[in-house]
Amino acid sequence: MKKGVLLVNLGSPDSSSPKDVKRYLGEFLMDPRVIDVPKWARILLVRGIILNTRPKQSAAAYQKIWWEEGSPLIVLSERLQKKVQSKTEVPVALAMRYGSMTLKKGLQELVDLGVDDVLVVPLYPQFAMATTETIDVAIDSLKNEFFPQLGVTSLTAFYKKPEYIEVLSQSISDKIKDLDYEQLLFSYHGIPERHIRKSDITKSHCKIDGSCCETPSKAHEFCYRHQCKETTKLVAEKLGLKEGSYSTSFQSRLGFDPWLRPYTDRTIERFGKAGVKKMAIVTPAFVSDCLETLEEIAMEGEEIFHEVGGKEFTVIPCLNDRDDWATVMTGWIDEWRIKDVKTAIA
Repeated sequence: MKKGVLLVNLGSPDSSSPKDVKRYLGEFLMDPRVIDVPKWARILLVRGIILNTRPKQSAAAYQKIWWEEGSPLIVLSERLQKKVQSKTEVPVALAMRYGSMTLKKGLQELVDLGVDDVLVVPLYPQFAMATTETIDVAIDSLKNEFFPQLGVTSLTAFYKKPEYIEVLSQSISDKIKDLDYEQLLFSYHGIPERHIRKSDITKSHCKIDGSCCETPSKAHEFCYRHQCKETTKLVAEKLGLKEGSYSTSFQSRLGFDPWLRPYTDRTIERFGKAGVKKMAIVTPAFVSDCLETLEEIAMEGEEIFHEVGGKEFTVIPCLNDRDDWATVMTGWIDEWRIKDVKTAIA
């Protein structure tokens, strides 16, 4: 069998125009694993309210961070794909869950190269139904409809793989080693609390209280909250961070339902009001810088910090196309390829 790899990221509008942003948001927000309410309610909410109010605001935000080459998330993902491809003989394609760089196009590109066994790599360190799961479900649907002979394996959440923790820790160290910062904030993308409960395979463990994420359970395999907290803990151990010098928060909430707490914007505000003058922030739920890191954190977050008395606000870039990150990704690809070859020989 000829093997190939499909790297998958979130996606982006084709441009920062309100029209393209509206089209993109429509596809994204109509995903039942993003807004998990009955279809009639989702249509009413998304097409009746959000798409009539939000695209112009979101387009303005995209315009602040848009690069000459295009969407930062797309450009950075393409750079990573090229670096990974240069390090492995296995064909590596790139696709997005939403937008014009579709999953179908990515799979077709590999099939056209003669690939009949694909490793799908969701570019999300932690599992969530609105990220990893929606990719897996969409890939499975495309396979059944268009690529029935294609073998597909999906890379599981890599939030605690030692090599990932090593490169994430190094990326943080590279930025803060010479800084006299007072607080390091690990900000993860937020999700509704109900998503945690829906992903609980035990149907009883995830109570989102003070202990469930620390109590061993099979539920942790699909618990986004636990995996975020574990990422923070492992990096803190790797870097030797002192207790009280770092914390975890969640950003980008939408609507009125309870989302994971504490919220990033309020945490930044709290630190500033408490007298913290120098803070750094890292966003480990993303491997590529995007709207949520470049605008929401680097612009809005810094503005909040300064408004409440903070002075120095350092944003640590995502892994993007770091050479060591591309090497780690290539190692996982080769591990998958060699493992299957050994199995076939045996």
